[in-house]
Amino acid sequence: MIDDKDDNLIDDWLANAYEGMSRRQFLAKMTATGVGLYGFAAAAGAIAGEIISTDTTNLIVNNRTLPTSDISFPIYEAYPNTNAPFPAIIVLPEIFGMHEHIKDVCRRFAKEGFFAVTFEPYIREGGVQHLSDITSVRKIADAVPDARVMADIDRLFDYCKSNSVVKSESIGMTGFCRGGMYTLLYCSQNTNIKAAVSWYGQIRPKLIPGIRSYGPIDVASKIKAPVLGLYGEDDLGIPVSDVRDMEKAMKEAGKIAEFVIYPKAPHAFFADYRPSYRSEPAKDAWKRCISWFRKYI
Repeated sequence: MIDDKDDNLIDDWLANAYEGMSRRQFLAKMTATGVGLYGFAAAAGAIAGEIISTDTTNLIVNNRTLPTSDISFPIYEAYPNTNAPFPAIIVLPEIFGMHEHIKDVCRRFAKEGFFAVTFEPYIREGGVQHLSDITSVRKIADAVPDARVMADIDRLFDYCKSNSVVKSESIGMTGFCRGGMYTLLYCSQNTNIKAAVSWYGQIRPKLIPGIRSYGPIDVASKIKAPVLGLYGEDDLGIPVSDVRDMEKAMKEAGKIAEFVIYPKAPHAFFADYRPSYRSEPAKDAWKRCISWFRKYI
């Protein structure tokens, strides 16, 4: 059980990482092992059960920047070093931005024959990976309007569509945690996304004036893309009832939807650099994710 609760804790990744200890005890353990949020993706082996690292053999990987009306934001892409073009997957990161785990996910997709690309959503704020605590991370991330993120994803979608190594009519999207929520929101406004996979993205997020005026459940009927949802039964921030409601709303609107709930799995069960990682649900979910995209894009 979590001993010291906080209103902001409910949807942050630490909520399912305590493993029976208090927030203070968990953070003390991270400090003792030299693992802070700063550099956490590279150093988290001390607290995680398994770190997956995907090499670049037979892949092409690039770090680029994409210009927008006010800034150029960093992107990372990976795709097979074979005959193009490829179907594309836009990968939306967690609240921590474009860190090594998310880049590794892009490489995993590339190994499966896709062009995969992700981006840094908090570049205007200087990013969040250098910050030393979750409160500071959330202070930045929670103030970013959904509309701004949607506009940046529009730019990323256009980049994929015009890219010579991408099959322009075969673009899918996936996202993790907050990126999973953004995946659902974006698919409600861009009907050209061919398929989507949401990994434990919030269904009924807190609505905040000027930041967020609706959540995925409110726009379920507007989503055209077939959606696969991957969720944990023991997610402290996303009730199973919300997941079932989302699936029901989409199906009642005549949409293709499949929402899988893994027994006893916590939030972020796919994040192999965290204590929340659960090997069996993660492996099964990844197989389902790849099969979903191969079927629909």
